[in-house]
Amino acid sequence: MTAGRRDELAASLAEVRARIARACADAGRPADEVTLVAVTKTYPASDVVLLAGLGVTDVGENRDQEAGPKAAAARAEGATPRWHFIGRLQRNKVKSVLAYADVVESVDSVRLATALDRAAAGRSAPLEVLVQVSIDGDPERGGAAGDDIWRISDLVAASAALRLGGVMAVAPQEWEPDRAFEQLAKLTERLVASHPDATTVSAAFSASPLSSASQNARIAVSNFDAGAPVCAFKATAPASISAVTHKRRCIGPILRSASAEGYGGTGA
Repeated sequence: MTAGRRDELAASLAEVRARIARACADAGRPADEVTLVAVTKTYPASDVVLLAGLGVTDVGENRDQEAGPKAAAARAEGATPRWHFIGRLQRNKVKSVLAYADVVESVDSVRLATALDRAAAGRSAPLEVLVQVSIDGDPERGGAAGDDIWRISDLVAASAALRLGGVMAVAPQEWEPDRAFEQLAKLTERLVASHPDATTVSAAFSASPLSSASQNARIAVSNFDAGAPVCAFKATAPASISAVTHKRRCIGPILRSASAEGYGGTGA
């Protein structure tokens, strides 16, 4: 870990935090309500350690074979951020992911939720789970649709080993963010009506909207999903999500360097 790399990350992090602050100001909300999640896929554990030293408390990964060793290496150096698993998760990888993950954002089937429930039994704290929902029904993006959303949500909420945090969606790139948020808001409102504490909304869009109606927001910054930042919101009940328009990539990746072209890949 070189001083030069720390300085590079510190400068990028300062820029991202400034952009978040400006976006929050535009949305009329305090910037200190926002928690940044740095997606560290393809970057080494040493970067996670440096980011933790710079005050980053949450990181995200979407490939188990990379995330597991990276989390262990970071922990050996004293870095213990909250790890978010954000990729599509196969049931045969559940036990491996639960060895390090604090949050799983991609639960899109009853079978996966059941596997997580069984594997998470005996943890010192419940595993936070987001139900991945489909906005347009495209199976390639993953996500539950129709009544499956509520079956999964009810199962997770009833589990002693899991905690229902809210929903996650990957919006179609060809959709306008406002249209995608409108669809997602409807699903969120229904979820919160049944589960008032399930207020997290994690969404990947081609723009970086912030919700003026949200509280205690989480913002994940990366090139995840072909360059789209991931923005997560904790909204009050009933949930009301209104997008604030910003230019594409108004909140940019922390980790990009001159030699890093992007992330790529979306699964365990």
